Amino acid sequence: MAEDSSITLTLHSLQLPFSNTWKYGILVVAILLLLVALTILACQVCQLQKRHRARKKKKYHSEDRVRIKAENGFWGKKMPPLLLDTSKASRANFKMTELRVGPDEPHSCPSCSTAEDPSTDGGLLPSSRGKLKFSLLYRREQCELLVSGLEAWGLPGRGHTGSAVRVRLLQEVPSRIPGLQCVVQEWRSRVVKNCSRPAFGDHFVCSLRDTKMKKSTLKLEVQQFDKYSRNAVLGEVRVALRELKASRSLAVCAELQKTTKDIVGEVLVSLKCLPISQRIEVGLLKAKTTPTCSTADVYARIDVSCRRHRQRHQKSSPRAHTPLIIFNETFLFHMPEPPAWDCTVLVSIYQVGSDPRHLIGQATVGKSRAREASDHWDLVKKSIQQPVAKWHPLLI
Repeated sequence: MAEDSSITLTLHSLQLPFSNTWKYGILVVAILLLLVALTILACQVCQLQKRHRARKKKKYHSEDRVRIKAENGFWGKKMPPLLLDTSKASRANFKMTELRVGPDEPHSCPSCSTAEDPSTDGGLLPSSRGKLKFSLLYRREQCELLVSGLEAWGLPGRGHTGSAVRVRLLQEVPSRIPGLQCVVQEWRSRVVKNCSRPAFGDHFVCSLRDTKMKKSTLKLEVQQFDKYSRNAVLGEVRVALRELKASRSLAVCAELQKTTKDIVGEVLVSLKCLPISQRIEVGLLKAKTTPTCSTADVYARIDVSCRRHRQRHQKSSPRAHTPLIIFNETFLFHMPEPPAWDCTVLVSIYQVGSDPRHLIGQATVGKSRAREASDHWDLVKKSIQQPVAKWHPLLI
């Protein structure tokens, strides 16, 4: 027994220092692992902050682009009011100065003097769409309207590769449709790439009689293009030509306003819901357009968007471009179940053979659109498997 007790004491004395060594070693390893974990955590936090700052900067740069797309897209927010009073739109907040100069003499705009240098974006508000400078001259002897000196600056958005200006000469047409306009002539300037202050250097000439001046309006839209060849309309400037005097150059230096649509006709559209087969039938019956001197045929393109997913478009057969175009064609599109009805129908009329495509007008029917289009959609939902036809204005 004495011998066993001595062996136990000897083993106990040997275990005590061995056990403490392991305890201290494990503690040191645990501390090292904790330090490594804290270091990794600090690195991850730094990377997360860098990503957040980069994402915030990218969102700030693309904020203007998103806002412009939402305002001008047919599938985004609500469209502007259908009945546009062009006389009110023409009285936008811009500066005009009449200058007594010859038709070929250079002139300048006093409102764009060195005191307010456009290159420094002076006088522009943070929410400004930019400014557009141009000059107008009406030659009474030749019955010609001259548009020249197109220049823009302070345009919002980044990442664009080019800018251009689309010019339309609109004229009021007596009709039962309030605010009906006729596109007398349309031009488009050359595209200026990678320039913060594009000077387009184009001039446009249009034949215009003196008797038509009071009913005519000049509309200039500034567009920007990205690397995917998509254009966004930044804003517009309207000038009522009744303010333009013969043989006097009118220099205009104007801030871009929110783009509005003009009524150029109307189209008769028939809709019929087929819930059993989950389809919607779009009937394109007739279209009324303003008089034009073009002899090219026209065709209609039908686009349907359900649940914000655009389906494959369909086209009509070409028709002669007359004041009253008879189509009488129907198109079938897939439609979700009735509880999920949220469709938008877009009818676009184009000119045949034009490159790029020349848009004559567009009409939109949907639940989230203007009052007339929404009423039509409500009648369709109440009249299952029965066609409902209604006239809708053509906008451009």
